[in-house]
Order: sequence, then structure tokens, then C-alpha cells
Amino acid sequence: MKAGVLYGNEDIRYEDIPMPEISDDEVLIRVKMTGICGSDIPRVLAGGAHYYPIVLGHEFSGEIAEVGTNVKGFEIGDRVSGAPLIPCMKCGDCENGNFSLCKNYTFVGSRLQGSFAEYVKLPAKNAIKFDKSVSFEQGAFFEPATVALHGIKCSDYKGGKDVAILGGGTIGLFTMQWAKIFGAKSITVFDISDSRLELAKKLGADYIVNPKKEELQNGKFNFVFETAGQPATMKNAFEIAANKASVCFIGTPHADITFTPREWENINRKEFRLTGSWMSYSAPFPGDEWELTSHYFGTGQLKFDDSLIFKKYPLSEINEAFKLFKDPSKVGGKIMICNQ
Repeated sequence: MKAGVLYGNEDIRYEDIPMPEISDDEVLIRVKMTGICGSDIPRVLAGGAHYYPIVLGHEFSGEIAEVGTNVKGFEIGDRVSGAPLIPCMKCGDCENGNFSLCKNYTFVGSRLQGSFAEYVKLPAKNAIKFDKSVSFEQGAFFEPATVALHGIKCSDYKGGKDVAILGGGTIGLFTMQWAKIFGAKSITVFDISDSRLELAKKLGADYIVNPKKEELQNGKFNFVFETAGQPATMKNAFEIAANKASVCFIGTPHADITFTPREWENINRKEFRLTGSWMSYSAPFPGDEWELTSHYFGTGQLKFDDSLIFKKYPLSEINEAFKLFKDPSKVGGKIMICNQ
């Protein structure tokens, strides 16, 4: 089969590799769509892969092409998305259902062969079926949608409250939608990109704010979700949180951050609760993050818009796709790698 194989820094090649061979408990998936995740970019452009050569890609959808002899509930042709985490199921965190925190996990697309290929194999329990009314493009957004929902769960979210989303990227827009589905009183999305704010409004935000142009509404929000992983938005989260608020950091930071004593003291003076969120899994594995994403995409309550996708590339042009990220400011959404 064909795949985009990473051999080193900025060295990704479209070439033939052996087809995966499945075990009795696995399924083989014919990949249709794969999104480039932010975590893939440093692996390709900054020498950040665990080893070489490797096939990356973990935000994907496709069709069942082969089923292991022990597998029940799947048929050839079923549409599926893939949960890429493979936890050990033996450590204390796994035994407590905290699979995202597994100490001995492996992962499709970073430690195991991923979906920048024509085929990928998975344990059957990691395959998530979705309805034919859901496109393969949507199916490739399951993983970021589940990351957003996991953040909602980590914050002990309750409806009927004012919610702020800091960052209007893919994760932020799905976090906004989950907050709405589960009954937010109002949702405000903050971003410095007017086009992302307009998309947020289209997908259901009640209010949109560009911090470069408007005040931040300090101390107003009962639930605050930081999804950009930027020092500025992480500091803003402390300012806009209301007394007794819940603040959740979903975004992954890539730069040092320093809080002044006055900024940090917001935790004390407001008595808000700060929590993190990592990946997107719960018990029973892979968790209702994945089941609910499939359900609400199917009902249309979790909305998909074509403008979430910035550009599509065939697998044969994967090298060109990654070149775009040499100037991330020019990438205004998800880049998709497609198989015909």
C-alpha cells in the first residue's frame, strides 16, 4: 500500500510499504480522510518523532476492510472513526478508568503506524461506527471533538451558566458546541481572528469577542475553557473567571508562561477551581466522549461546517501539505489528507 513515511526532519516520502496484518481482535480500516493535528507538525518539521521511519496520522475516518476472527459487531464497509490511544489496561490509572493518564500506553500515529496511509489497523474496541449521514470529513473530526468533550467532563460542567471559550480553533469550536448542547445560559468565544469568530457565531456562539478590539468582560464567566495553549489566553482565563468559577486548560502550551503575583492571586481571591484536560478517554473504554460524538454528529446537533477545513491534499502530496505549516499564520483551519 501507499503511505506518507517520515524518515527524519522535513523528510516525509510517499512510497510503498507492506499492508498491515491484523490479529484476531483487530480490524483493518481503509482510510478515507486524515486531519493533520497540531502535534504532527513538530514531529515532521522539528525532528519530534519518537523514532524513524514512521507513519504518522491519528485523526481519521474510513471503512472496515477486514475483520478479525474474534471481532463482533463490525462488517466490511462499516463507516468508522478511530480512537488512537491503546492503553495498557494494567496500570492503576487504567484500572480506575483514567485511560488518558495510562503510564504504559501506545498510540496510533505516533508510536504505531498511523493513518497517513491507505490502510491502518486497530483493536476492534478502538473503532467507532458512525451513520452514513455523517461524512468522512466529519469522521476525521471525531478525535478533536472528543478532546473538547473530555474538557467539558473534566470541569464538572453544569448547564444554565455563562461560558467562555478562549480560542476559536477546531478544539475551541467543538468545546463551544458541547457547552451549548449541554445547556449553557450563554457562550462567548474569544479569538483574535475575525474569520474564526464569524464561524463560531455560525456554529452557535451567543457572543464573539476580539480581545484586540474589545474589553474582556473580567469576572463574568462561570465556566472558562482555554483551548489555544497560548500564554496570553491562559492569563486571560484567570481574569475573566467569575468567583467560584471552573477554569479548564484544554490547549497544549508550547512556550514558557509567567504569572505576576496579582495574576496568580486570582485563584485565591476568586476561589475558582483550575483543572487540566488530557486526551479524550473514559470508562468503559474508549468512553462516552466517543459514543456521544458519534451520536450528536448523527443527529446534527454537533455541527460540521466545510470552513473548518482549510485545504485538502491527496496522500501523494503529503509533503506539500506539511510545508504550509512553515508559516502557521497562513493556515486558517484543518488540513486534510485524502485517499480516493
